[in-house]
Amino acid sequence: MINILIVDSHPIVRTGLELFLTNKPDLKVIGSLGSGIEIFEFVRRHKVDVIISEIDLPELNGITALRAIKKENKSVQVLMFSHQPEEIYAISTIKAGASGYLNKGASMEEIETAIRRISNGETSLSEKMDKHFRYEDTRKSRSRMFKKLSTREVEVLKLLSIGRKNKEIAQELDINEKTVSTYKARLFKKLNVTNIVDLIHQAKHHNLT
Repeated sequence: MINILIVDSHPIVRTGLELFLTNKPDLKVIGSLGSGIEIFEFVRRHKVDVIISEIDLPELNGITALRAIKKENKSVQVLMFSHQPEEIYAISTIKAGASGYLNKGASMEEIETAIRRISNGETSLSEKMDKHFRYEDTRKSRSRMFKKLSTREVEVLKLLSIGRKNKEIAQELDINEKTVSTYKARLFKKLNVTNIVDLIHQAKHHNLT
């Protein structure tokens, strides 16, 4: 039996996944949460094999939660299931410890396959992403732009783009303000900008946020 925890801020998404997965005899949804901060206590109290999680979560974003979960529970496999572009965020989440990534445009069958693959210790990506990793795109693309950024830089960029201040970012990511400033400086350099307005504009232009 594969014990599954679903984490998404939208009740309809959680309900839809649960209704589909509970029809499978060897898959069991043991929990459904609406925010990232709730995951830790739940995992401490229950045996969870697979977590299906969105990136954009209230209180604590999915990438930050993922990193912390994997630090405490290496045996828990995490499938990121997000509306964010997979050609950008799949790389970041895999680096942060996820075992798989699917865009919310995926079919139910793809979700089931991904759950089974990661529960067996494999990495699961969509066919599109597999091709993306096999064949290098020679054109200037958002995926190439993204490869310049580290996982932590992506987290900082995402928080900056929604208006977070350095102090707030430092608190959310559990790092000091000086480190946030360092990441911001790196982002300016890598995205070739000199101010926060242009940084956010460039990020949106390349669909990085």
